[in-house]
Amino acid sequence: MKITETPLRGAYLVELEPHSDERGFFARAYSPSEFRKQGLRDELTEMSLSRNIKAGTLRGMHFQKSPHEETKLVRVVRGRAFDVIVDIRPESPTFRQWHGQELSVENGRALYVPAGFAHGFITREDQTDVLYQITDTYKSAAAAGLAWDDPTIAIQWPQAPSIISQADRSRPRLKNCL
Repeated sequence: MKITETPLRGAYLVELEPHSDERGFFARAYSPSEFRKQGLRDELTEMSLSRNIKAGTLRGMHFQKSPHEETKLVRVVRGRAFDVIVDIRPESPTFRQWHGQELSVENGRALYVPAGFAHGFITREDQTDVLYQITDTYKSAAAAGLAWDDPTIAIQWPQAPSIISQADRSRPRLKNCL
């Protein structure tokens, strides 16, 4: 497992280092000790799965409000998605900046999303499943989000969404949700 910081402070790309033979490969996808060595939260206590039937499905940009912020490890286990994070920590030097990363079964990458980030993705293939490992118990009263198309953030999505929930379509801009 290889852990590399993204351009956004505190967010990391986690890549598999497969050991291959005629059967296929084996790789560690998560290691608490490796996360601790990097100074990352390692107590992933919940797991969620997002099943997305059609390419072009957009989910996001979601986060949990204080004091219930979540840290997530996000991985595509079927299909392909363009995964996006936005630093919404006002005190951070990368505040309001975004980073996008293609996650797929083929590349085996995961994105470590620290607390204080909004997260979302758009599916690039039909039948895309996204697996979340999460540090804290979900609290519906703390669930929040910001507009996926907020012009002050200017995320460069690889395609226009074809499916987006009404809730995600009506999220406020960043300046109105902090």
